[in-house]
Amino acid sequence: MKHGFIRVAAATPHIRLADCGYNAEQIIKFIEEAEEKEVKLLVFPELCVTGYTCGDLFFQEALLACAKKQVKKIADSTKDKELVAIVGFPFEYNGKIYNTAAVIQRGKILGLVPKMNIPNSGEFYEARQFVPGRKEVIKVNFLGDEVLFGSNILFECLDMPDFVLGVEICEDLWVPLSPGIFHCLAGATVLANLSASNELVGKAGYRRELVKSQSAKLICGYVYADAGEGESTSDLVFSGHNLIAENGTLLSETELFCGDITISEIDLGLIKSERRLKNTFVGHADGYIKVPFKFAEGNYELKTYSLIRKIKRHPFVPDNDKELSRRCEDIFKIQAMGLKSRLAHIGSKCAVIGVSGGLDSTLALLVTSRAFDWLGLDKKGILAVTMPCFGTSDRTFENAKALIKNIGATLLNIPIRDAVLQHFKDIGHDADSLDVTYENSQARERTQVLMDLANKHNGIVIGTGDMSELVLGWATYNGDHMSMYGVNASIPKTLVRSLVKWVADTTDNKDMAKVLIDILDTPVSPELLPPTKDSEYQKTEELVGPYELHDFFMFYVLRYGFSPGKVYRLALEAFTKNHDAKNVIIGESKTVYSKEEILKWLQVFYRRFFAQQYKRSCLPDGPKVGTISVSPRGDLRMPSDAKAALWLEELNRLSE
Repeated sequence: MKHGFIRVAAATPHIRLADCGYNAEQIIKFIEEAEEKEVKLLVFPELCVTGYTCGDLFFQEALLACAKKQVKKIADSTKDKELVAIVGFPFEYNGKIYNTAAVIQRGKILGLVPKMNIPNSGEFYEARQFVPGRKEVIKVNFLGDEVLFGSNILFECLDMPDFVLGVEICEDLWVPLSPGIFHCLAGATVLANLSASNELVGKAGYRRELVKSQSAKLICGYVYADAGEGESTSDLVFSGHNLIAENGTLLSETELFCGDITISEIDLGLIKSERRLKNTFVGHADGYIKVPFKFAEGNYELKTYSLIRKIKRHPFVPDNDKELSRRCEDIFKIQAMGLKSRLAHIGSKCAVIGVSGGLDSTLALLVTSRAFDWLGLDKKGILAVTMPCFGTSDRTFENAKALIKNIGATLLNIPIRDAVLQHFKDIGHDADSLDVTYENSQARERTQVLMDLANKHNGIVIGTGDMSELVLGWATYNGDHMSMYGVNASIPKTLVRSLVKWVADTTDNKDMAKVLIDILDTPVSPELLPPTKDSEYQKTEELVGPYELHDFFMFYVLRYGFSPGKVYRLALEAFTKNHDAKNVIIGESKTVYSKEEILKWLQVFYRRFFAQQYKRSCLPDGPKVGTISVSPRGDLRMPSDAKAALWLEELNRLSE
């Protein structure tokens, strides 16, 4: 698939113990279904050709011989198919039986991978029938064909070079030093696990976390296929719990006991990007054999089609309410702890903050209040300053005052209209010219007031600007761009909303909650221009674009370094459909965007991101709270004079 996506699946056929012919038919049906759904990797459970719970029947020559024939039949069924299928069966070699995975594609067995760790405790007694596999790769005879056999095999796709497949079997995942570790260090980007994990109370959750953890630790995709109905229930029950994970994120899973197939796409580009960023992820491929294969003969055209996996509209905001609440609490504590430590270090009992009645200054004031609580300081030492001017609305002004009152901070109301008008006279600027000078003069006057108050009261100025504004350069240089500690500097606008709402939902102060909800419902605005007949507010998002789009762009551009084309495609998946309509942030009424709108604002994002780096190159200190930061001392070492032409050219081609 185009842009590094590969569609994968894990399937649990309903089997009959020791009935290899029947089981092969069920497996082939799943293969045909998966091929129709354009799946490129299909994983089946451990020993699915015979059934896992055959016990001492594995010693029977008839069963071993039939299993091999049915594996060959399954392979033959894939002659005209692109997908790679992996099935489990017992393979006898030199008088010993190996629990084995057969990797099949286009009518051929690409390799046989044995299970390395054989459990022999509790309900498992595999060591009675099977021996541990071997790492070293040798050639064996398989029904007249010469086939590679061993653990150290990687299967490398020539059509998609980033798709490198490694295989482990059930217990191999559960041991401290799994084969998958070595597979990934040798270059595997996707691991397939053929499993027969019986169901116990609480085991599904543990299994789920184990798969997620393995995919996170090894920065890989992980496809886990589990045995299900048809296995013996003499002592055990198998649930067919199939899982697909990617770099710590669960993409898809089946319900327990449903005996079904689960399908999703693994983003190989994401895996490659993450490994590229981690200079500690190093290894070597010594002792490994790489088996090449192709999805199709000749020049294979990677297809672009609608993704099955869900692309979140708001990647910084968890969908789950409990997780969101937990995330907000953690972030809020990080912000407050950073400020608490800074105040304690310099011995200051005063914090100066400009409060506009908007989202960012609201969050900054709330964080400052928490820091003062932790320090045991009198909140009268928080100098909360309102500085109304030409565009200040009654709504935001009253909300700012109410918020300050509820927190118990000291309110200073310092109108700056006369000071700005005097400044216009000093520099010879026409006050009727509502240009950038008109706007920025207000921002810089406010910063001057705050800085001088900090000097006067031996305090520090708390920065309020968020990461979305910094990425877009939506800040006045040496105006609101500047502070002495920026508590919101690594928090995107969509998350600012969630944090303010979290405080509103959790506070015991009903008056405070009421004010916060109204602030959340107020359009985002710099309030630098006077109101007009058509609109009371100067709306930021009409000028730079919707913040939910820009936060989406920012996540994939800065977190993973994706190409403009891929970012655009992901945005189309997320924002041109209604599948995520319930995850609409308060204040964001528009839930669907056209292709033209997305492309337009993505172009704006790249232009502003490159052009405004000089503002980020001299940012004040501020705490990093998530995986992305634009601090020049941390995550973003970017020249201020780089050109955006390469990225914009790709977007221009998309619009043709």
